[in-house]
Amino acid sequence: MAAPRSGSGGRTWLVVIVVVIIAGAALFAGYRTQRRPEKPGETETAQLWTCPMHPQIIRSEPGTCPICAMPLEPVARSAEGTAKAAAGETHKGIEGHGVVHIDPDHQQLIGVVTAVAERRSLDRVIRTVGTVTVDESRVSDVHTKVEGWVEDLFANQTGRLVRQGQPLLTIYSPELVSAQEEYLVALRARERTKESPFAEVRRSGETMVAAARRRLELWDITDADIARLEKTGQTKKALTLHAPSTGHVMEKMVVEGMRVMPEMILYRLADLSRVWVDVTIYEFEAPLVQTGQRAELTLQSQPGAKLQGRVTYIYPTVESMTRTLRARLEFANPDLMLKPAMYGDVQILVPVAEQLAIPEQSVIDTGTRKVVFVVVDEGTFMPREVTVGPRAAGYYPVLSGLEEGDRVVSSANFLIDSESRFQAAIEAMAKGAPAGEHAGH
Repeated sequence: MAAPRSGSGGRTWLVVIVVVIIAGAALFAGYRTQRRPEKPGETETAQLWTCPMHPQIIRSEPGTCPICAMPLEPVARSAEGTAKAAAGETHKGIEGHGVVHIDPDHQQLIGVVTAVAERRSLDRVIRTVGTVTVDESRVSDVHTKVEGWVEDLFANQTGRLVRQGQPLLTIYSPELVSAQEEYLVALRARERTKESPFAEVRRSGETMVAAARRRLELWDITDADIARLEKTGQTKKALTLHAPSTGHVMEKMVVEGMRVMPEMILYRLADLSRVWVDVTIYEFEAPLVQTGQRAELTLQSQPGAKLQGRVTYIYPTVESMTRTLRARLEFANPDLMLKPAMYGDVQILVPVAEQLAIPEQSVIDTGTRKVVFVVVDEGTFMPREVTVGPRAAGYYPVLSGLEEGDRVVSSANFLIDSESRFQAAIEAMAKGAPAGEHAGH
């Protein structure tokens, strides 16, 4: 009877020893899980746990994700620094947005594209409609300085091109005939007195000739006509008026046989080799427009052709009803493609100094602020508020919020924004609650 009891006690001690060994191994394994040296000689750090679907969830012990209720997994040491950074960025993010993690396969699936914030020259384009008008500095009126009647009308059609010096019409004027006769009398008087022994008499003859000639010149009698009058001694009953400049006859207010007076406009000529284009600019765009800026004009009648011009004048007042500002552009028109009263599409090119810029697709306008998603590392996108200037050439100039070299999402950012808002909302609901309390949501 004693032997069995002795054997039973031995087995009992053996079981106890096995249990102690197993427990020690478990404690040792737990110790190694909780504290693992990174390198020889370094202090061991605590193991972190994260959700594979929501890497912004970082815990110091196992559990479930408060967002999706999935079991938390140990964080690999190589990714631990990234997880801490993501967790830190979540706390330093902007209100209403959370950090988003998307693996490369899903990025390709939803079409994620990124762009680098870099300095570039941005030309802003102001688009408007222009009306072709005559260059007022190239308009001339034809008058007569004597009273008379039209005898011959050479330029007898509106729209006709005339060259400088070309005859336009002839006018019979009794006053002109009298002036020529007075000049001939003065010439004969000077001839009679030029041999006088008295200097005063000789000067008197010269003075009469000069006065009579001056009167003819004031009536636009040419030097050639005066020379002919001196040579032949024959007066002309008609005065020929010549074109003062090259241009088209825009208005003709005279016909043959018509009596004309000095105050009347007989012709209005315009040189159309250079024209103006009047445009209207919205009030908020007015500060961007300056004289000297380049402009492009396209016409419906000439598709594909772009005419180059410049801003030459900005009117000093704003239209009170339309809140627009008028500006004047100048275009060369050697082939007369531009005709007065034509309409055309105008683009004024506003040069902007080189500055930090990102594609316009990268910016999400929430109504109260502008948000972009910055690539923190491979697969992690952090929301960031930015301040941008007026859009130009498909880009926004960045005034604050980004540094040169930052990489931002430029495609599929609205999908990322939706996930960011969703995560922020879930985290706000679960804030301060135990890990498992909202596991079912």
